[in-house]
Amino acid sequence: MRPLKYRILFGALLLLGASFAFTAAESPSSVTDIRAAYRRAPAIPFPADNPFSEAKSALGEMLFFDPLLSGSRARSCATCHNPSLSWADGLPRAIGEKQLSMTLRSPSLIDVGFTEVLGWDGKFADLESVAFGPIANPANMNLSEPELIGRLSAIPAYVDAFAQAFGKPAVTRRNIELALATFQRTITAREAPFDRWTRGEETAISAAAKRGFQLFNGKAHCSSCHSGPSFTDGSFHDIGSTAEKDDIGRGRLFPTSERLRYAFKTPTLRDVVRRAPYMHNGSVATLEEVITIYERGGIDRPSRSELIKPFSLAPAEKADLLAFLQTLTSSPHAASIPTLPR
Repeated sequence: MRPLKYRILFGALLLLGASFAFTAAESPSSVTDIRAAYRRAPAIPFPADNPFSEAKSALGEMLFFDPLLSGSRARSCATCHNPSLSWADGLPRAIGEKQLSMTLRSPSLIDVGFTEVLGWDGKFADLESVAFGPIANPANMNLSEPELIGRLSAIPAYVDAFAQAFGKPAVTRRNIELALATFQRTITAREAPFDRWTRGEETAISAAAKRGFQLFNGKAHCSSCHSGPSFTDGSFHDIGSTAEKDDIGRGRLFPTSERLRYAFKTPTLRDVVRRAPYMHNGSVATLEEVITIYERGGIDRPSRSELIKPFSLAPAEKADLLAFLQTLTSSPHAASIPTLPR
């Protein structure tokens, strides 16, 4: 659990995001006043039971990029969460160990440390509990816990790295989870034009993008779910998207809840222009199509969130909204991969 002060801060930002609403009569200054709620948090919220250390983060980074964590020794966490692809993979759905398509697309890990319940359906309580989900899944990385521990324990440099991170050379499941989670919490959004604008640099984004920001927080209702510096409320909603058979999101974990049927995690909008295709199953190719789905209000069903309300944008307004979304994307950067112990 993250420290209380960060939970209070994040909760306040979500409440602010949910309450953003503008009318045509409001002045541009009303919009720029709201931007303060989107400014980046001052620090990463590392939990008390897994505080940050350079040694632990360095170990986690090595594990994250090491194909030793897969049965075939050919796939790593970075295969689906590639830093050069905004910490996702750019595919409609993730590809597993046997080169078969999985049921869900790989979510970006940008700002993953700022939300607590993880996974498209929220099956992971925190980052520490995520690691062995994909590692041990036969359809994903296909490596058992004992075999992974054996592989790492056979490499002296890894044993030394665990000793530096945890004070003793203990290669255990829990220490693997702690190290990977520590590194992943350091995966935060790089500075985008929007961030410079929130700090008062008026020329950082265009007039069209500023109009798009007003639409985002008003007529288009986007900020009802995509709020705060990470542009996500960290929650789960049925937005009326197309789903098939048992693809019912959080409803799978709460089968008696009508409200949670087809509810999926709200993804961050950081680097969103670079992260097509969209939705939990990669079913929507472009941002223009995403906007159209929201305009229509999605599929009308009992579980559809009350936050999803049909609206209509003129072509110029859609262009403005897209211009704003483009400001959330940082400049491309070369990814560095650590030297792996062998």
